[in-house]
Amino acid sequence: MSTSLRIVDPVSGAAAVIAPHLGWNCIAFEVEQSGHRVDVIDSPEDVLTGSHRPSSFGIPILFPFPNRIRNGRFHWEGRDYDVPLQPGKPNAIHGFCYDRPWRVVDQQPDQVTGRFQLSVDDPDRRHCWPADFILDVRYRVAENRLECQFRITNPDSVPLPWGLGTHAYFRLPFGNGAPESCEFSAPVSEQWELCESLPTGRRLPVENLAPIRQGVAFGSQAFDDVFTGWESDGGTVRNTIIDTAAGVQLSQICDQEYFREVVVFTPPGRAAVCLEPYTCVTDAINLQTQDLNTGLQVLAPGQVVQTWAVIQISPVYV
Repeated sequence: MSTSLRIVDPVSGAAAVIAPHLGWNCIAFEVEQSGHRVDVIDSPEDVLTGSHRPSSFGIPILFPFPNRIRNGRFHWEGRDYDVPLQPGKPNAIHGFCYDRPWRVVDQQPDQVTGRFQLSVDDPDRRHCWPADFILDVRYRVAENRLECQFRITNPDSVPLPWGLGTHAYFRLPFGNGAPESCEFSAPVSEQWELCESLPTGRRLPVENLAPIRQGVAFGSQAFDDVFTGWESDGGTVRNTIIDTAAGVQLSQICDQEYFREVVVFTPPGRAAVCLEPYTCVTDAINLQTQDLNTGLQVLAPGQVVQTWAVIQISPVYV
């Protein structure tokens, strides 16, 4: 099935499109800004019918682990686990939710909620994780915002280790200018040292005047990095893209209680940048055995947690 769901704010006209069969991927978010319609999400034209890699467009949802697990293997509470690898890839990547169909559990004109339960929606991979889980994700459009509410439930009788992330591809530019007119930034103080895309366990300082803190011009530097030390702004953390030529600013604002890492990725050959908020570092479930502060969460049987993220579009005055 290749259907999609469109939600609209009746006042502002802001709209988003979600594809349940593509991992509950939000494939479009558009608002009226600076006199023209702006769609900030990068998705291919044939996104609903093509055979694109599931994590290569829109806003993939990464759960119960974001990014990679080394060799697809980990040890948890006395047992070894194997997570399936993609063909030709050395590590497991991005969890179990982004490449499977979800169920719609609530739909209204301006919001829609999807559900993924491992034992129901991907039973063949249930044995690959220590506990079953239910992930509910609600998208809502309001004024100039796309609001995302995450609800994580442990329906099992054993503890649930988990990490959550999103992998938004933001299309550049936001107007008729050049992608190079856009700058992106994240107020971070450290980055995880990586070896072949996996953290070594060391955290390195980001100098106070490092470009990622102040604003990097698109095309001036390639990124595929995991940053941490995300500075709080009154209980929230945020990163920003500014298109001065279009007079448009995008802010991604997240719940500081859970989100602590941000991956910055510039996909090769594309006029797009990924700003990926994570609740834990890459390969957290293995790194936590080294007594490192990885951000890995553990949910007790029967418990529920909620968190959120918002994408907001606003004018830039220059």
